Amino acid sequence: MLGPIFARELATVPRRSGHYASRAAVVGLAAVLGLTTWQATVGFARDATLGEAAAFGQLLFQILCVVQLLLILFFAALSAASAVSQEKDRRTFVLLLLTDMRDYEIVLGKLLGALLPVLAQLLVTAPVLALLLLLGGIDPEQVVQAVLVLGAAGVAAGSLGGLVALWRERTFQALALSVLFLVLYVGLAQAVAAVGPRISPGVDWDTARAWLDPFSAMLTVLEPPAGGWPGLAPAYGFVLVMLGWCAVLNGIGVWKLRKWNPSGEPIMQRETPDAAELDASEEAEKRAKAHAAPGKAREVWANPILWREVRTLAYGRRPLLVKLAFGLALAFILYFAVSELNRPGGRPGFAAAYGLVPVAVLSLLLVSAQAVTSITSERDGSALDVLLVTDVSPNEFVFGKLLGVLYNTKEYLIPPFLLAVFYAVRGALTRTPPDADPAAAFAANFGPLLAILGSLAVILLFAVVLGLHVSLRVTNSRLAIVNTLATVFFLSVGTLISIYLIVINGGDFANQWLSFVGFLVVGIGGFLYVLSADRPTAALTLASVLCPVAMFFAMVNILIAKPGTDESTDPLVPFFFVGGAFGFAVAAMLVPLLSEFDVALGRTTQLAEE
Repeated sequence: MLGPIFARELATVPRRSGHYASRAAVVGLAAVLGLTTWQATVGFARDATLGEAAAFGQLLFQILCVVQLLLILFFAALSAASAVSQEKDRRTFVLLLLTDMRDYEIVLGKLLGALLPVLAQLLVTAPVLALLLLLGGIDPEQVVQAVLVLGAAGVAAGSLGGLVALWRERTFQALALSVLFLVLYVGLAQAVAAVGPRISPGVDWDTARAWLDPFSAMLTVLEPPAGGWPGLAPAYGFVLVMLGWCAVLNGIGVWKLRKWNPSGEPIMQRETPDAAELDASEEAEKRAKAHAAPGKAREVWANPILWREVRTLAYGRRPLLVKLAFGLALAFILYFAVSELNRPGGRPGFAAAYGLVPVAVLSLLLVSAQAVTSITSERDGSALDVLLVTDVSPNEFVFGKLLGVLYNTKEYLIPPFLLAVFYAVRGALTRTPPDADPAAAFAANFGPLLAILGSLAVILLFAVVLGLHVSLRVTNSRLAIVNTLATVFFLSVGTLISIYLIVINGGDFANQWLSFVGFLVVGIGGFLYVLSADRPTAALTLASVLCPVAMFFAMVNILIAKPGTDESTDPLVPFFFVGGAFGFAVAAMLVPLLSEFDVALGRTTQLAEE
């Protein structure tokens, strides 16, 4: 019923070797989270009571559901968008339009085929959630509602990513807009609930928000009222709304499929009837005036790679659309962050995190997506092969791409730095009194500000170099995109999970060290796979070990440097560890890019004297 595209994916996905590894990784992640949560709540020194076991089961259920919701939203949108964009980059999507397949078979086939691995992970973790019923603390209906919310959110996010990829012609635009539209949707849902009571006080806006926002819907599942919901549970309402959104988004995709595609294809001009009658002089004059693009010919810089990145539309015809979406998402984040900063009774020690963390994570994802697609799009379009017959040097190519990505993402790089300065002026980086003079507050926060600015600069540069490194080593474009973005995503989410586990235990790290060692082992293994799985070097191996350890060391020093107090260590200490580890990782990736440039592109050269 869904056509040959979905039938092929259904037959081939279970046969891929990575399918079994990903399922084992998901169950292993749940086991590590369970071990860490048990140590944070009960510990292994004594037997747990029935109440403690029930509390543990409830807490682990909450952590697993929230983590899985983040993973499903991100990877569903990413998988659906990249499945269509990769076809467009390879110019094979046009071939699908030439077949006798119906429009809905193409749209739904690509969507459901891309979501098969994501939905398979959900089915794998559903029994794990059900096993927590044996511990008590949760109701069977909560498990059913959680699985339904996760599935509906994943399909809706995939429908959004697929629609954006059908609309836009460039992979970066599809990936970036998919992530930004998700953030905008969540922000709009929160804004509706915040503004709604002022417009219509009689409406239950909290229930309306739960029907629209996946995180609010999951919160109603995790924390239901004692007497149950009087009517339809918000989780079921959320599922109905998401199914409606899926119908609307995929309906638009089917309707606009052949209007949006193909786009940007070159138009071949017919020869004029009298072309053969032109004499030789007129023909030569005509050819001399002709060049690739209409208008005045432009002068190319000494580095042609950098010139193309900066002076041409290498990333699509409407790059301002992505920047506008980022600006709107940034406005929503800053609104809620500043509200938390000004809220009476708020936690001043964490006020800066409400703004800096989401903005920095969003910037990291966009910058890394720009970097990896700057190579994969050219490889899929066979434009990278042109370099094989040119005299472009390794320095010109690598630094041209690097500087070009930094230039094109400057709108995503600057906001985290400006936001850090804003928090320093407000005195939010340290426990500065709210009524302190701005100049005095800035002076007291100057040290932490330098550490934050330096750490942001190093980590953002690491994200750019990581995208170039992975995309040049991995020939499968979709795998390169997934590896790069997943590394950035798991680096962010893993750090946040570790922080949460330390905070809920009151900063008591003594009974959690074993589980956090497991986190470090998993992180080091992931870095080893991404950085140096095919061609390992001593520097890349060392960088894979140093980066997770440095991040964990910095996190622990910030949270529990002085047990029994709310004080952190000197901010320059975590900065030196993070900056040194990730700076070394940048150098470890850049050296092979420059020295093994020919090997990475599949080109062999000879020395000039030979």
